[in-house]
Amino acid sequence: MKIKPQTRILGIDDGSLCGQEVLLVGVVFRGGFWIDGLLSCWIERDGMDATDKIISMVRNTKHEDLRVIMTDGITFAGFNTIDIEKIHENTSLGVIPVMRRMPDFEKIEKALNNFPDKDERWHHVMRAGPIHQVKVHRGTLYFQCAGMEKEKAKRILELTCMHSQLPEPVRVAHIIATGIIRGEASRKP
Repeated sequence: MKIKPQTRILGIDDGSLCGQEVLLVGVVFRGGFWIDGLLSCWIERDGMDATDKIISMVRNTKHEDLRVIMTDGITFAGFNTIDIEKIHENTSLGVIPVMRRMPDFEKIEKALNNFPDKDERWHHVMRAGPIHQVKVHRGTLYFQCAGMEKEKAKRILELTCMHSQLPEPVRVAHIIATGIIRGEASRKP
């Protein structure tokens, strides 16, 4: 995949945890500059449906020129973990989960002990692969990647981190999802 300034990226984040169903928003961006579209669906709080819902979102969109999926980490709606390798395998798109801080795997594993399917959830966490870092506009961003090389993922992150530590597609998805659920988005995602 050649990285162009207008590479089509789907940024995904969830809304606030209010009830058993949580809003998942996908914002289609051209690079870090233009919004081309908006996708959404509902996922189960602490469920196991986020991976399939993201795959469905991508397969059913009219935006056929998507190249990359960016997510705010690999957990949504509490501990609804995503399998980034499965998403890549079923969409043929590169997947880049991003994080502002290095995850504390001990705390994650301890929290997952509360779920009967903890092994499957932990498998998603481990399958996401090593965590890398890149210096961006306002600090260091941590990321994983599936379906693309680490260096290409870094270049995409450098291209899309325009106004904050988070890439624009993920930042805007957060603002929209939070704003819809709460009536107003927080100042800092």
